[in-house]
Amino acid sequence: MFKAFANDTDVLNIDGDALTVTNDLVRIVISGTLELTRDRVGLKTALALQQAIGSVVDVLQADPSLPEHIADEPPAPTGTVDNPFA
Repeated sequence: MFKAFANDTDVLNIDGDALTVTNDLVRIVISGTLELTRDRVGLKTALALQQAIGSVVDVLQADPSLPEHIADEPPAPTGTVDNPFA
């Protein structure tokens, strides 16, 4: 079961690899093209998509300290590291 924002390693493939949902601690990336057909296969695919999106919505709604916007870039390093080439 896909748990949104739980780690930075999980990738959920829906309908083979037609649609991928990539997990991260601060963002979920959804990529691909997904066709939902009006049959049992389409239902199974739609339910997988619904579960993934539901997990995202649940985590976001349950976070009382949800920021207005996250930074697009990671924070700048705060320390120094010795130059191994010097």
